[in-house]
Amino acid sequence: MQRYNMFLQVHKGLKALLFETALQVQHTDFWNVDEAEDVIDRINDVVRLFEKHAHSEDTFVFPVIEKFEPSVKDAFEKEHVQDHILGQALQNAIAQYEAGEVITIKAEAGKLVQSAFLKFMVFNIEHMMKEEEVINPILWRYYKDEQLMNISQQIVAAIPQEYMLQYSKWMMRGLNNAEITGWLRGVEKSAPEVVFQSLFVTAEKELTERRFRQVLEGLTEGAMLA
Repeated sequence: MQRYNMFLQVHKGLKALLFETALQVQHTDFWNVDEAEDVIDRINDVVRLFEKHAHSEDTFVFPVIEKFEPSVKDAFEKEHVQDHILGQALQNAIAQYEAGEVITIKAEAGKLVQSAFLKFMVFNIEHMMKEEEVINPILWRYYKDEQLMNISQQIVAAIPQEYMLQYSKWMMRGLNNAEITGWLRGVEKSAPEVVFQSLFVTAEKELTERRFRQVLEGLTEGAMLA
């Protein structure tokens, strides 16, 4: 029996964000101020979304683990501290770039930005994998899927709309077609129509024409079987 994985959607979205940003960082010529400003805006979004994600886990996920596995909770909280330190180092590198008074200084600072971003990315990829491999089995051992879904709903309800729009965008880019179809079906059944329509518009915007058509076919097939 496949269990409910509360990390699946958001982690796939955050990984897509990291992967696409990493490529943009590689392509950026930090001698070109306009290019650098674009990638810095993206990196700031990355740090902001990861900080919010860590806060959601600290608030809603780790407390339910602490009841049964306090040492695991402590270990992952320490990783979140390390993640914050890496995020600060990344923003410090950005600040050095922005403070550079001549382009040669900015270009050198750009190398620091690239290095700091890669360290941040590698840490978070490994961290998310650990959460999925270590925390999920604990949650499945002590909680039913309905309880885990309720925790996910609490997390979503606590996320400001501006963040939710960003998470939805990157989850659309990171999930496969079947996962997106299942997500849309679930929202259509359980959420107000306006929420479903907003997510549907996001899917149409973020997916390729071919993928969006396949998702539509999946939704239509599901409606016919219901």
